Parts: sequence; structure tokens; C-alpha cells
Amino acid sequence: MMNPEQLNGIALAYLGDAVYEPYIRRHLLSLGLTKPAQLQRKAKSYVSAKAQAALIAGMQEQGVLSDEELEMFKHGRNAKSYTHAKNTDVVTYRISTGFEALFGSLDLLERHDRVTELAHWCIDYVENGGTGHGEIHR
Repeated sequence: MMNPEQLNGIALAYLGDAVYEPYIRRHLLSLGLTKPAQLQRKAKSYVSAKAQAALIAGMQEQGVLSDEELEMFKHGRNAKSYTHAKNTDVVTYRISTGFEALFGSLDLLERHDRVTELAHWCIDYVENGGTGHGEIHR
């Protein structure tokens, strides 16, 4: 098992993006969406920098994350990046980097049940218009 604390936040976000996205893709296909344009448009609600920043805000507001998970998020958020998304501001991009780093960190720690739990929380949160379901706790 690799120690996520030894990796920079950008590397963790790189992994976290790959860990989180299959949950979203499976969910979108389960909705019956099959056309690439539909899939891409709907995926933005979950995977864009703006969406991920809103998801982290919701997690914090509802107390979903443990203190350890908040530190994982901050490790990614505070990472030095020399690029940023073309359609968002730097602050939003950094927050989304932290979101992805959280998923990457949990994956490296082999906490796959927690990754699944958080991914499903994100799906429920988006599907319920940003209210979440309140079922998940630290």
C-alpha cells in the first residue's frame, strides 16, 4: 500500500479522477443515457470543477467527512498547480483538485468501501438538487 502523504496533491488528484469517474459513468448508463452528447452533458453535473467544488461544500455542510478526510482534501486543494481548468477560476479548480485528491487518497489507503460510499453520496446529492440524503456520516 502506497502512503498518500508521500505524494503531492496533484498526483493524488490524477488518481482520484480515475477512481471517481467510473461511478459516474455507470450511474449515467443506468439512467438509460447512451448518446455521447447526453452522457457528456449530464456528466458535467458530477465531474466538472464547479460541480466537484459544490460537492465538497455539501459534504462539509452536512458533516460527511471525517477530520482525516478533510486533511486529505486540503492536501490536494493546497497543492501547487501550474495549470487550471479553462472554464473555471483558480479557486474552484483548486477545490476540485482537493475533491479528486480525497478520492485518490482513499483509494491508495484501500478504503474502497468509503470511496463507494462517498461516490454514491455525490450521485444522490446531485440527483436531489444539492440536498443530499443525510444518510452518510463519518
